[in-house]
Amino acid sequence: MGMTHNPIIVALDVTGAEEAVRLAKRLRHVVGGFKVGLGLLHGPGPGVVAALADLGKPVFADAKLHDIPSQTGAAARRLGRWGARWVTAHAFGGSAMLKAAAEGLGEGSGEQAGILGVSVLTSLDETSLGKIGVMATPGKLVSKMAKIIDAAGCEGIVSSAQELGVVAEVAPQLLKVIPGIRPGGTDSSEQARTTTPEKAIAHGADWLVIGRPIIAANNPEEAAASIANAVGSSADIAED
Repeated sequence: MGMTHNPIIVALDVTGAEEAVRLAKRLRHVVGGFKVGLGLLHGPGPGVVAALADLGKPVFADAKLHDIPSQTGAAARRLGRWGARWVTAHAFGGSAMLKAAAEGLGEGSGEQAGILGVSVLTSLDETSLGKIGVMATPGKLVSKMAKIIDAAGCEGIVSSAQELGVVAEVAPQLLKVIPGIRPGGTDSSEQARTTTPEKAIAHGADWLVIGRPIIAANNPEEAAASIANAVGSSADIAED
């Protein structure tokens, strides 16, 4: 059974705004949305969100907000005004901060956007968590965080595919956005907890965030279309 939407959010991890928009134009018919990471948000700036939103696909501003509630709310409000469809905020910032982020983003976007709570970065495993004094497995931590993210009025959660079952159990209505996606045979790079697109969708992912396997491919359009087809979504690379 095919998916009703193309679940690929391509991470436009490039250095300049023009390059990001050029790449997005090439990929807009084979992906479901675009992600703007910290490199672009702190370089060219959040105007790149507006430029990408003009292409007609949802834009995910991966700002990873983590500050006192008033600052986080103010930043989320601004990103909402720039046209972000989703904005990330770290669940480690706590409940009041997540609520402020959700409220600020709602105001800035005219209630058209939602906060995605970041649970445990895919670059961290149990050993790395232990080194910073967190004595819990990623699964147990994500379970607690998912409840907090949900109760704070966030739209979704960012977690690794390994925690999809845990999230579905404790906060089934959260949108599940999964980074650390590596098509079979590609390098897992800096991420410790990765999976294939097919496995992530089979385990209940709503959106897959995929960067290097698409943007570093010899033919990014073909790479994206191939992943979309593998997860049962139709991608038309012949469109204008």
